Amino acid sequence: MTAATRSRTHGRAATGALAALGLSIGMLMSFGTTGAHAATWPTPNGSQGVSATIAVSGTKDYGMKRLYGTGDLGSGGQGEDQGPILELAPGAVLKNVIIGAPAADGVHCKGSCTLQNVWWEDVGEDAATFRGSSSSNVYTVSGGGAKEASDKVFQFNGAGTLNVSDFAVKNFGTFIRSCGNCSTQYKRTINLNSIEVSWKGSRIAGINTNYGDSATLRNITIVGDSGKKIVPCQKYIGNDDGDEPDSNGSGPDGTHCKYATSDITYK
Repeated sequence: MTAATRSRTHGRAATGALAALGLSIGMLMSFGTTGAHAATWPTPNGSQGVSATIAVSGTKDYGMKRLYGTGDLGSGGQGEDQGPILELAPGAVLKNVIIGAPAADGVHCKGSCTLQNVWWEDVGEDAATFRGSSSSNVYTVSGGGAKEASDKVFQFNGAGTLNVSDFAVKNFGTFIRSCGNCSTQYKRTINLNSIEVSWKGSRIAGINTNYGDSATLRNITIVGDSGKKIVPCQKYIGNDDGDEPDSNGSGPDGTHCKYATSDITYK
């Protein structure tokens, strides 16, 4: 057997072993080999200023380039009417990019989308917003991380299912929020698996019980929160009139907030 053949064979064996453990190469690349709280934030491969929203369809791989806002996208504020750096058409795949500062309104998905190894160094209004009116929409975030989000990281405005895995979040308000007061409301499903959450933060998931939302949390590692102040799953009574929603309790209930104490590890 040649060295090249041995390498391919050993690579397949290693991948199979990881799969058997419920892990992935992407997880190890993002989080290191010493466990979830060893997340390594990437170094950009060059930078590019963006003065007008970039439309993305199909698959776009930026090779770890940093994009940052300039002009109308460069205020660095928290205005709700900011445009995104990138806007993804339904079915688009965005890979290997760093969103720097100013970040404007990050990334918008107009329907089902995949964000693979996307990193936000300093979240603007939101890191990503997920839209689309079909209950069959699936939004996938695999790998990557986001930090310095004074409010929300992921804003879930559309219908369907949002799956986030192998992701690191640090210094944030709410990690994922099912829109509490959008003019059109939907049932939304959130699935989180293998997430590193670093203090400080307020809530991991926020959902609307009255619209049938649910959030499932698995393999969540919370780092640096010795007082256990971060709420894993906050429930709200959403509305469609623009008012701030009322809270409706927190904690696992098997219907809306789906997790057990064993799904949360504190470091």
